[in-house]
Amino acid sequence: MAKPSQPILLGLALSCLVASNTIQAKEQLVLAVGGEPEQGFDPLLGWGQYGNPLFQSTLLSRSNDLSPQPELATKWSLSEDRLTWTLTLRDDARFADGTPLTADDVAYTFNTAAQAGGRADLSALEEAAAIDEHTVSLRLHAPRITFINQLVTLGIVPHAERENGYSEAYGRHPMGSGPYQLVEWQEGEQLIVERNPYFYGPSPAFERLVFLFTGEDATLSAAHAGQVDIASVPPALAANTPAHMQRVIMESVDNRGILFPMQPAEGEQADSGAPIGNDVTADIAIRQAINLAVDRDTLAEVALHGFGRPAFGPADGLPWSDEGETVAAPNLAQAEELLDNAGWELRNDGLRYKDGLPARFRLTYPSSDTTRQLLAEVSAEMVRPLGIEMQPTGRHWDEIQREALHQDAILFGFGSHSPQEVYYLFHSQHAGNGFYNSGFYANTNVDANLDAAQAAESIEQANQYWRAAQWDGTTGYGVRGDNSWAWLVNLEHVYFANTCLDVGELGVAPHGHGWPITANLLEWQWTCD
Repeated sequence: MAKPSQPILLGLALSCLVASNTIQAKEQLVLAVGGEPEQGFDPLLGWGQYGNPLFQSTLLSRSNDLSPQPELATKWSLSEDRLTWTLTLRDDARFADGTPLTADDVAYTFNTAAQAGGRADLSALEEAAAIDEHTVSLRLHAPRITFINQLVTLGIVPHAERENGYSEAYGRHPMGSGPYQLVEWQEGEQLIVERNPYFYGPSPAFERLVFLFTGEDATLSAAHAGQVDIASVPPALAANTPAHMQRVIMESVDNRGILFPMQPAEGEQADSGAPIGNDVTADIAIRQAINLAVDRDTLAEVALHGFGRPAFGPADGLPWSDEGETVAAPNLAQAEELLDNAGWELRNDGLRYKDGLPARFRLTYPSSDTTRQLLAEVSAEMVRPLGIEMQPTGRHWDEIQREALHQDAILFGFGSHSPQEVYYLFHSQHAGNGFYNSGFYANTNVDANLDAAQAAESIEQANQYWRAAQWDGTTGYGVRGDNSWAWLVNLEHVYFANTCLDVGELGVAPHGHGWPITANLLEWQWTCD
């Protein structure tokens, strides 16, 4: 989530750019590709879970088809009982201070992350242990098919007992074995990084990267002024490409949808103190009607300006998503019939009521996000003819967490390279777990299928259970079942890039946190003299 730009920000960016132009332009890139992480660049607290961690290396990486590839680990295997991963590490990996990265650092990272309570879910890990200097074992409590995701996303940090080892301040002063090292972080303004001279991989084409933390308007202004080399732009602003730049489209599984509070309002509170429940959205007829009424094709055109496609689930097009989860076309007549049969009476004021309760609730979105604002406003207009009043309400994320997270419908964004996210979103044990399952969804059949997927003997078998959780022929979390969400659109990530910058072959991006455009940074090249 981007912080507001500071008055001196563009001046700093321009001075950096001028300096680079007087020496050698290709040595430095200025990027405005997303917000800065509030908890810093600490993998143990979540940095890198939605993309490449930049400063750190991971045990494995993903190819463009999402298959696992060697990174720090050159070989890996899973025991026959699916409880122990054994990985052989490369012998030339060094941290940015020149010291070797060993199995002790890997074991320390995994064991400490398991206790940190961050976004990296290592609850399945019993113990990580160094077998020798270049071999590590990861022993699980129980089989967990999605554990491989942590091998791909968890950046390795130096053991705390090292001279420059991990500490509570690590997020502000990260040191890893990745291609770049941090030089300076002016919080709220910019981040400057330079090549890690000890990086084991190919040397990046650019000596220095400057990341600017600007809002949408300031980013666009900087792009048109020639002050950035690559800029992330929202769909609404993507048509007007600066003359010296090219539009770059990155396909994604990054989605937007409406999460519904699933429980009635009975005065209960979450551990955070936030109230739980909404009597309107707890009625399945309301949720079904909304899913039938929203015109996703129109949303993709109006709110995304054509830079996206309709969404019907959390992982459309991926192997763990059911292809049958679609809504053929908006059907207001069917939606009205559902509401009538459920006792929602349409009155003269244009609103439906049931037992005196008006079909009215807030549809909350982060106020800094113009795309979500448009989606909220347009979808609210689409359901208004039904007699349902969704009230688009912009709030800061802090306020959403404090007051609205479990009682308002929330316009969320998710999207992952791993079905682990599906588990978080719909398993009852994750009800109220941060932004995951904040609607307190619970279905015992869905839980059983999600658990069976995690314990499956193969990816193929697991995918059958993931899809069954969405719809098993009788029930599920999707549009043929509980309608726990109204998924709306999948985004294309849109960037303006200098015409001299070749960003190589881009993969499929996950949700936007973590600068996913940088995943193939080592392929980037400057093509002009």
